[in-house]
Amino acid sequence: MHEHLIILGIALVILGYGLFSRLLGKYNISGPMVFTMVGILLSPLVMGGEPIKVNGDVVQITAEITLILVLFGDSSALNLTQLKKHWRLPFRLLFVAMPITIVIATLTGIYFFPNESLLYVLLLALILAPTDAALGKIVVSDERIPKVVRNTINVESGLNDGVVFPVLLTVLAMIVSNSDTAQSGWMTYIAQQVIIGAVAGGFAGWAGANMMMKAVKRGWMEEQYSNLAPVALAIFSFYFAEHFGGNGYISAFFSGLFLGNTSEYLRERVENFVESEGELLVMISFLIFGLVFIPITIEYWSLKALGFAILSLTVLRMIPVIIGFGFFKIDLSTRLFYGWFGPRGIASILYILVAVGHIGGIQGHEEIFAVASLTIFLSIFLHGFSAQPLAIAYSKTHPADKEES
Repeated sequence: MHEHLIILGIALVILGYGLFSRLLGKYNISGPMVFTMVGILLSPLVMGGEPIKVNGDVVQITAEITLILVLFGDSSALNLTQLKKHWRLPFRLLFVAMPITIVIATLTGIYFFPNESLLYVLLLALILAPTDAALGKIVVSDERIPKVVRNTINVESGLNDGVVFPVLLTVLAMIVSNSDTAQSGWMTYIAQQVIIGAVAGGFAGWAGANMMMKAVKRGWMEEQYSNLAPVALAIFSFYFAEHFGGNGYISAFFSGLFLGNTSEYLRERVENFVESEGELLVMISFLIFGLVFIPITIEYWSLKALGFAILSLTVLRMIPVIIGFGFFKIDLSTRLFYGWFGPRGIASILYILVAVGHIGGIQGHEEIFAVASLTIFLSIFLHGFSAQPLAIAYSKTHPADKEES
């Protein structure tokens, strides 16, 4: 195929976006928008040729490494000490609103797609459950918005992929085993995956952080490697857990959590990597989404798929958020603001690729994956274009300088 043209296109878009990223930001044009569209332009939809296999080795390896680093980076940024002080709002979003979202999205999916099995409809709800603050980056970085609002959105998007992932793995295991129930040892298998993954990751993160800090204090480590070593630890944690029968992705999450809360110095190094090299991998994942996944699902985009996608981004997210905050003194406009800024982005893309890797393809369930891709596609642009205008409008009625201490 046109592999060299694709490589050239990736290089040019990275260079071009890097040169004009700040200028494009003034027009609400984000990196995910640019990389997704370039992926589409380089895809068989425009360039012709055979569709690229979504479960190809290069695609899957890129997805695996990116998901490992996303989980590791998100969890390492979670300061447990600060989280203890302001845990109530993120807790409500993660453990009240999100389960409600998954349940009503599943029920809605059963109505929209009556020919699909319950497990595949649940899989769709889980793929679209995690949020991605990067698609509305202006919202979480705009200091005119109260800090508690920005932090709550940030913590939710940082934690929800790790919370949903074990459930996603359970559903995938049941699909692969052709079982509608968690019989035949699957509950034991999933418990083993989660427990061993968490313990292995926690140990690797804690031990790795202590060894690295010892090397730093004694002057054994060159400073540039203090950015790379934690990333290597994330990948090691993945394989360490897999070797002992645990889940590598859960291990990467707990490894980052323990490393980030063992050493503030290393947490800052991980943040530096995530903001540069990690950002590159994330953008390439958006490009892969446009290059590989949209071409094989676009023919299944329909009015029914569009209807579900719009509901997923609005009602199916906003109502659970409104309910989830319960009797908290949060006005309706703030609840709606939280509800709208639940974009579907990198975690959903990587979940799709992980699901396809486990299942072996999308054959027979094209409509489910088409809805997922359409929802993500709409979210990339709708949340990207709306972030700045809505942030400005919200800050006028909820200025940060009037925020309660």
